[in-house]
Amino acid sequence: MESLLHDLLDEQLTLVFIILFLGSFLGQIKIKKLSLGTAGVLLIAMIFGHFGYQVSPIIQKFGLSLFTVAIGLQAGPRFFRMIRSNGIIFCVISLFIVSSAVLTTVLVAKVFDLTAPLSIGLMTGALTSTPGLAAALQATNDPIASVGYGIGYPFGVLAIILFVQLLPRFSKVDLMEDLEKTNHPVKNEHSPEVMSFKVTNPKLHKKTLKELAISKKAVVISRIIRNGHTMIALSDTTVLMGDNLVTVGEEKELKSFGNYVGQQVNTQLENPDNIQFKKVTVEDETIIGKSIQELKLRKKYGATVTRIERKGLELNQHPNLSLLRGDVLTIVSTEDRLNQIEKLFSQKNVTLTNIHIFSISITLLLGIMLGMLPIYIPGLGTITLGIAGGPLFIALIIGHFGHIGPIHVRYFEPVNHVIRELGLVLFLAGAGTTAGKGFVDVIQTEGVKLAIGGTIITLVPIFLGYLAAKKLFKLSIVHSLGSLCGGRTSTPALGVLNQVVDTDDAIIAYAAAYPFSLIFVAISAQLMMFFM
Repeated sequence: MESLLHDLLDEQLTLVFIILFLGSFLGQIKIKKLSLGTAGVLLIAMIFGHFGYQVSPIIQKFGLSLFTVAIGLQAGPRFFRMIRSNGIIFCVISLFIVSSAVLTTVLVAKVFDLTAPLSIGLMTGALTSTPGLAAALQATNDPIASVGYGIGYPFGVLAIILFVQLLPRFSKVDLMEDLEKTNHPVKNEHSPEVMSFKVTNPKLHKKTLKELAISKKAVVISRIIRNGHTMIALSDTTVLMGDNLVTVGEEKELKSFGNYVGQQVNTQLENPDNIQFKKVTVEDETIIGKSIQELKLRKKYGATVTRIERKGLELNQHPNLSLLRGDVLTIVSTEDRLNQIEKLFSQKNVTLTNIHIFSISITLLLGIMLGMLPIYIPGLGTITLGIAGGPLFIALIIGHFGHIGPIHVRYFEPVNHVIRELGLVLFLAGAGTTAGKGFVDVIQTEGVKLAIGGTIITLVPIFLGYLAAKKLFKLSIVHSLGSLCGGRTSTPALGVLNQVVDTDDAIIAYAAAYPFSLIFVAISAQLMMFFM
C-alpha cells in the first residue's frame, strides 16, 4: 500500500491534483466567516514539499504566466484610463502603501536579522500579493521566499478584514452621510456635463451638424430645440439661427464649443415630441470590441450616444472608443428606435466561452520574451521583468486596447476568472513544494521573529495607507477603505466591506488602486534585492 502511494505521488499529474484537491478543501473551510482561500493550496504543497515531493518547475512557471496574463487582461481596460484621470490619487495611495511596506520590511529584516529572500516573501504575504511572491522568487532565486509568504499571508488577510470591519464601528460615523459630504475622486475629473447653447454665429446658419467641425472636440450634440420643438440631432440635421443645441461633453470643451456657436442658455430639458433617453447595457458578443462609429447608430437608427459608463466611471462618448461587455450607454432617440437598439445590444446567443487560444498564446509568448530582456538601472544594476512582470505588462497593454490586429482578448469574466484561478493554484502548488523543503527548519530557527516581523509589516502599511487616503487626500471613509483593500490587493476584505456599506463606491476605489499595487509590489520585490 505504501509503495502504491509513493508511485502515485511520483507521477506529476497525480501529485498536482492531490495537492489541489486537499488545498482547495482546506481553503474553503470557514471559521467565523474567514477562510484561507487559495492559500490552502500553498500550505498543503509545503507539507508535501517537506516530505520530499516536488511539482515540476514547468508546471509552476506555466501557472504563473497564466495567472499574470489574466490579471493584466482584467486590469488593462481601466489601468491606463485611471492614470489619465483622478485615478492618479489611487496610484499615489498604492505607491504609499507598498513603499511603507518596503521600508518596514527593510527595518524588520535588519532588526531581526532575517535573510533578504525570507523578508521579501514575508512582505508579499503580508500584502497578500501572489504576483509579488512570483517576482520575489525570480529576484531572489530562493524558494525560502515562499515560506515567508506562507507565514505572512494568513495574518495579512485577517488583519485587513478586521480593520475594515472594526474601523467604521469605532469611528461612530454614518458612512453614507460621510460619503455624501465628501468629494468623489473616483469619478473622472472630466466627467461629462450637459450645456445648452443658442446659435448666434451667422456662419453656422443652414449648416449641418457634420459641417460644424466638432469631430475633434469631446462634445456630442444630443438634441436641437427649435421654436419649442425638440429634434434628435443627426449628422445631416441642419442648424438654423436661434436653435438651442443641447450638448454633452467635458466642461472645457463645452465652453470652447459654446464660444464658437454663440451663447450658453438655460434650457428646460424635458423630452417632448416622443424623444426619450434610455440606458442600454452592452451584452451581445458581436458588439463587444466595436466602436460607436462602427455601429453607425445615428445613420441606421437615428440615435445618439451621449454617455458611456464603465466600471462605475462615466466616460465621454468618443466615436473610436471600443465597447466592453457591461458598458452602459445613455442613448437618445424615439421609443421604437430605442427598443430596437436595446435588442441590438442584448445577448442573443448563450455562449459558454469566448476564449481565443491563438490570442492568449501570442500574449503569453510576447510577455515571456519581454520578461527575458535585461533592463539596466543606472547605479543599481540589471533586472528583468521575468515570467511574472513580462506577461503582466504585455497583457495590460493588449487588455487596454481589447484587440491588436488578430489578437482578441475581450473574454467573458467567468472565462478570465477560470484562467486566473487555474494559473494561481498551479503556481502555488509548485512554489509550495519547493519551499516546503526548508519550512520546518525556518520555523524552528526563525519562528518568533517571523511572527513578530510579519505582524509589523502587515499593520504599518494598513494604518499609514488609511491615514494617507483620509487625511492627505481627504477621501471618505468608504473610499479610503476601498483604496486600502485595492492597495493591498485584498479581495476578501473588499467582500467584507461590501457587507458593511451598501454602495458601489468601495468597489470603484478598489478597482482604481488594485492594478497599480500589483505592479508596484512586483517591481519592489526585485528592487529590494539591491538594498538588502
